[in-house]
Amino acid sequence: MSASHRVVRLDEIEEIPVNGGELRWRPLRRTLGIRAFGMNAYAAAAGAEVIEEHDEVSSSGSGGHEEVYLVVAGAARFTVGGQSFDVPAGALVFLPDPAVRRGAVAAQDGTIVVAVGGEPGKAYEISPWEYYFAAEGPAGRGDYGSAVDIVREALPEHDGNPRIHYSLACFLARDGRLDEAMAQLERALASDEREQIATWAAGDADLAPLRDRPGFPKPAT
Repeated sequence: MSASHRVVRLDEIEEIPVNGGELRWRPLRRTLGIRAFGMNAYAAAAGAEVIEEHDEVSSSGSGGHEEVYLVVAGAARFTVGGQSFDVPAGALVFLPDPAVRRGAVAAQDGTIVVAVGGEPGKAYEISPWEYYFAAEGPAGRGDYGSAVDIVREALPEHDGNPRIHYSLACFLARDGRLDEAMAQLERALASDEREQIATWAAGDADLAPLRDRPGFPKPAT
């Protein structure tokens, strides 16, 4: 490996199933060690979500980024601000407004989309979601301790982010560290301005060992 450059094929980068497994994430930024901007690849079969619906402002995992999406294989149907359009391989989609909702569905098997993003006028910070996506790799192999360690890497920049603390609670609970898991769940609930965490926790099998503890959210009746 040269100190001056790296050459990596997309198919050489670990593919991590996320969001239930239909979406497959390739951590380009993390693999290459990029610190100036975000860069990742996503793959999906026809009909599956290849870019999850989101915006870059309201989500607790977002980074306020301008984004560019490049379809490198297959084709995708994008929906941006309520408008849908088809994007073939080799075409780019630029989204300058972080507040606009965006998402895409693979139109062909083997569709791959590369995303690049950063916040204008601000030094790059790794987005919170990247840590809990990366943790799904070891978690999928049953190594929940390593998953916890990866999510903890986010704390210097993202302490207080509800999704980070919620993910820690889930992985700690799966690792049998229930007191630590409950403490992280309490942090997530306390910092959750959008009041989503309680709903997620009530139906999350990862947190089942915590359900009888005081302070655990109860399902809505």
